[in-house]
Amino acid sequence: MRNQKRVLSDAGMSTVEYSIGLLVAAALAMLLYSVVTGGEVAAGLLGLVRRALSFEP
Repeated sequence: MRNQKRVLSDAGMSTVEYSIGLLVAAALAMLLYSVVTGGEVAAGLLGLVRRALSFEP
């Protein structure tokens, strides 16, 4: 019988790495949502949209 070497590879992420990545992505999404829905940012975005939609030559 031949002696076959087993090749170990680190292709892809493990379940723990997936879950940590998912938690980080969710935390960043919550942070971005809280910043965008904040008073000053929301008012600025609304003003920008209103100015873009109003046509004044």
